[in-house]
Amino acid sequence: MKLVTKATASVLALSCCLSAIGVTSANAMTLMDFIRGGQGRQQSTQVSAPVPANPAQTMMEPGQAKLPLPTVSAPKYYTYKADAMRLVSTTHFADPVVTGAVADASPAPVAVDTELSQRRYLADAHVMATNDVAKAIESYYADQNKPLLWIADHAVTDKAKAAMAVLADAGSVGLDPSDYAVTPPSFDAAADPVMRDRALTQFELALSSKVLMFVQDTVRGRLDPNRISGYHDFKRKDVNLPATLDLLRASPDVAAYLNSSNPSNQQFVLLKAELAKLRAEASSDGSHISISLTGTLKPGGSSPEMANIVKAIQHRGSDALKTAHAGVLASYLGTPDYTPDLVSLVEDFQKEKGLTSDGVIGPSSVRAMVGENNDTKIQKLIIAMEQLRWLPPELGPRYVLINQPAFMVYYYNNNQEQLSMRVVVGGKQHQTFFFENQVQTVEFNPFWGVPQSIIINEMLPKLRADPNYLDRMGYQVEVGGQAVASSSVDWYGSTKNISVRQPPSGDNALGELKILFPNSHAIYMHDTPQKSFFKKDMRALSHGCVRLADPRAMAAAVLNTTVDDVAKQIADGQNKAVAVPQKFPIYIAYFTAWPNKDGVVQYFNDVYDRDAATQKALDTTTKSRTAQI
Repeated sequence: MKLVTKATASVLALSCCLSAIGVTSANAMTLMDFIRGGQGRQQSTQVSAPVPANPAQTMMEPGQAKLPLPTVSAPKYYTYKADAMRLVSTTHFADPVVTGAVADASPAPVAVDTELSQRRYLADAHVMATNDVAKAIESYYADQNKPLLWIADHAVTDKAKAAMAVLADAGSVGLDPSDYAVTPPSFDAAADPVMRDRALTQFELALSSKVLMFVQDTVRGRLDPNRISGYHDFKRKDVNLPATLDLLRASPDVAAYLNSSNPSNQQFVLLKAELAKLRAEASSDGSHISISLTGTLKPGGSSPEMANIVKAIQHRGSDALKTAHAGVLASYLGTPDYTPDLVSLVEDFQKEKGLTSDGVIGPSSVRAMVGENNDTKIQKLIIAMEQLRWLPPELGPRYVLINQPAFMVYYYNNNQEQLSMRVVVGGKQHQTFFFENQVQTVEFNPFWGVPQSIIINEMLPKLRADPNYLDRMGYQVEVGGQAVASSSVDWYGSTKNISVRQPPSGDNALGELKILFPNSHAIYMHDTPQKSFFKKDMRALSHGCVRLADPRAMAAAVLNTTVDDVAKQIADGQNKAVAVPQKFPIYIAYFTAWPNKDGVVQYFNDVYDRDAATQKALDTTTKSRTAQI
């Protein structure tokens, strides 16, 4: 069998996933496609192509026009539409007994229970809320047997004050306090009783609507991520709002109950603490350092910015780093020469910041030295806290987390990070999706099923010039499920019944193994022959799948075995799938602010401009909620 050349593999290795560039036909599934759950829905990718009246292979007649190639579009970013607000229907809130008693009142006093006398004005209240919140309020207050929550004895209760205090502090958990602002009524002892009770019942419904909105937002986030882009794929959480009102009524500590609705994972706690710290700091402490470096500064070079570089490392380097290089820092006189001692200092700083430790000072190193101002960091923290709400409140004791902006993957077991490594993720035009799933299978010596988009866009032009192209490159071709020679296929007809796959080899685009977690985007983790990519700081270079710097170590971790055992599985050269002993979560995530294993929050570049899209959606939500109150 002829194998793919390394040059060819280097191009095709970029195209491991269907999601970002195309779809696979029904007949193009391999055995391993079935193991990982089939190709699934390709909801975010669109392929439009003319289909002949007779899709069977037909030979081209002389002079016959060539069929135009299909057009393939990647997922899109949307104009975000916030949840609509509507008026709460209060038609059924009034107690007919009380209403009748008041209407038929004689000059003599009518003995009416205090709460019932207040309740009669609920029907006159005007409150706007999202549909879910409005329905919960309508259900609760239409039940005459359920007491009021926030007013009693013609006054605002302590429970209401405790709830308002939590809502006013919503900013501490990354939410917008203006979304939940409620102003209690104020009046003196001489106030008209009717006006007083009308204001109180208006407050009662308003506070209930804001509390429910707060609970819903803390549990699932202010946004529906699937409305941001086709790259987001989440099942939005359901929040039982009617039950929430009952729990609020029964709770002896409303503040504790409301605060408990926030995510409970350690990452959220650390992000919250970082947010509080940054907000407590002065907007500018005079420590910002500017480095105006054109191009790159290499060891042995010279730059007038060298003094600022050293000053920045002194400011942003760890205490351990500064201790290790104390002599160099103390003796530096501000000269422009990039000497070996300074190169060693820069290399250790780069290593500390997760950069390539080569001493070459380029844009990534400058960003790490200069840092970001607090406003930028705060925005990243707020977005990260929003995104964490899309995930489970507890990530679990064992999981894998891929953080795309960091170009890193982390394996956690027993709530401890046990493994981390560099990864390559999708380029900006072929972005890796943001979703969660479960690790299920490791495939050794994998086949690579070529997506239809690559057959059409990259292979078809070659095949029309040379029908033997795939045969020479060592690919396997099937038409309608039957193995055929590439030279026997009419490459001017439809390709919908044609599948192409690359057999296992040292040059296979997927390398030695892939780790599968069934998803509709056909994204997985895998090895790659392109090892040089892991030396780069910016590693958004693939067509959507996630390449691992040390795939054997990750395979051993998820299979709960040793690297030696993984090596044996690979060494026999057979294509085989091994199920993990127990499925566990994997989060293919996107956080530009994220705590490391030591609890220190790190900040990353918004490589896909996804934070920017999320911030626009948050702004749209705030505007929608404010405009309709």
